[in-house]
Amino acid sequence: MARSNRQDSRLNSPKGLRSNFVPRFGMRPSRDRFGRFTEGIARAMGTPWFLLGLTIFAAAWLFYNVTAPIGWRFDSAANGFTALTLILSLQASYAAPLILLAQNRQDDRDRVQIEQDRQRAERNLNDTEYLAREVVALRLAMTDMATKDFIRAELRSLLEDLDRERDRDRADGKPVA
Repeated sequence: MARSNRQDSRLNSPKGLRSNFVPRFGMRPSRDRFGRFTEGIARAMGTPWFLLGLTIFAAAWLFYNVTAPIGWRFDSAANGFTALTLILSLQASYAAPLILLAQNRQDDRDRVQIEQDRQRAERNLNDTEYLAREVVALRLAMTDMATKDFIRAELRSLLEDLDRERDRDRADGKPVA
């Protein structure tokens, strides 16, 4: 049975070109792109340059709002530099989740790397055990192989048997070939 209430039942246009309810504006949001962005922010916030820049910004803010004429000041020392406090709080409130997102991505990468390392170690162990079995099989095969000395001893024994038979044949008067 055909579903008549499906929105994707139009067959006159390819599926990729059908318009969705939510319009696309330029690029679609990507989890990976956002994740790389959060890692970049977290990486930048951990640098001495970021701390130096934040310190210079706060010092300039304080210096201006203490030394500027009263009419030009935009954050008062009497109120405890409320605007500066709000800006730093806003920065911290955005920094913490971004850092946590970056840590979660790093944990995911570490988890994948640990699994790959475990699989590689398991393959190496299997390969090592296989090679050890092959070496043992070769050693066993080498002990069963006839050596030069063994072959010489067998040939001497056969030669002595032939010499004895020839001597017996001569003693019996049979012709020797």
